[in-house]
Amino acid sequence: MLLPNNDGTLAPYRLTGDPLVARAPRVRLTRTAFAAAHVISDPLAARNPWDSRPAVDWAATLAFRHALWDQGLGLAEAMDTAQRGMGVDWRTALELIQRTMVDARAHPMRPRVACGAGTDHLALDALTTTDAIIAAYRTQMEAIEAAGGQIILMATRALPAIKAGPEDYARVYEILIEESAQPVILHWLGDMFDPALTGYWGASDIASANQVVLDLIRRHSAKIDGIKISLLDQAHEEAFRAQLPPGVRLYTGDDFNYAALIAGDGLHHSHALLGIFAAIAPAASQALEALAMGDLVTYHALLAPTVPLSREIFKPPTRYYKAGIAFLSWLNGMQSHFIMPGGLQSSREIAHYGQVYRLADQARLLVRPDLAEERMRSLLALHGIDG
Repeated sequence: MLLPNNDGTLAPYRLTGDPLVARAPRVRLTRTAFAAAHVISDPLAARNPWDSRPAVDWAATLAFRHALWDQGLGLAEAMDTAQRGMGVDWRTALELIQRTMVDARAHPMRPRVACGAGTDHLALDALTTTDAIIAAYRTQMEAIEAAGGQIILMATRALPAIKAGPEDYARVYEILIEESAQPVILHWLGDMFDPALTGYWGASDIASANQVVLDLIRRHSAKIDGIKISLLDQAHEEAFRAQLPPGVRLYTGDDFNYAALIAGDGLHHSHALLGIFAAIAPAASQALEALAMGDLVTYHALLAPTVPLSREIFKPPTRYYKAGIAFLSWLNGMQSHFIMPGGLQSSREIAHYGQVYRLADQARLLVRPDLAEERMRSLLALHGIDG
């Protein structure tokens, strides 16, 4: 077929037709790996998609999660990949968490599920003090714990909005960490993912932010499972994780450099809490299996082709990466349509989708090649391209 390029030209492309086969790992993995999954819409039930709560296809959404669990991956639920703050509200996120936890408890692999707790059930103008922010977090934390989920303390837009200083962040997080029923995962999301998080931790430079976070972790390490860092900076993550107290994990959220970070440097390594793992699950699972078996050659052979794909999906504006995740889910038959909450599929151009298609094929991640080609042709036709 003819696929579009960024320069406006068209070029022929033929699928390689050599997909990986999804399966469970044959050995116990040596890295904790959470895939952050998206929400699948129900287009027939949606009304006023820009102005109302999203209509969710619960069967397809949960089936997608089962497919991740079947491959030995954990789940990061109701995170930014699920369009929190970009089309999915807290009421929908809570129902998602509750339904997911019911299914997770019944799944034979007993998968780990960690769920995003934030403050997004309230508008920013209702969150003008640290006490109000703490109370908002508590509401969501209590709901997640009641459902049986582990808590991820998601970065909140409310703290930068009130120009909170380092002492404010320390107070908010210390109270929430100590009140949690089990160790939490902290969440440091860079402004490339959400511009409203600029200046997080009350610091204008990365060195000062590091100090705030590391001091917090050292004081409360017994109640902290780990920290997810999504700054797309490999050197920063490597330096940061070397300073963590024993027992506190670094969960990479670096969708550009995850392969090297998870493999490690011989002294330290990162675990994973990644949106891209939802899109590359067969490669991720089988690469982690190889790593657990000490087979670095196979590990890198499986993950290396996924890195260009991930960099394309997470290209600037990075916050629109969710569209690429849903696109691959559609190509692979995990959903019957390419419609997202709030119509977010329109956030990327057709040349981007053409490149994702190419790179997914080259990474052996178009698991149903005939279906993927048929659906790609239909998307091209909608854009006036006769493939």
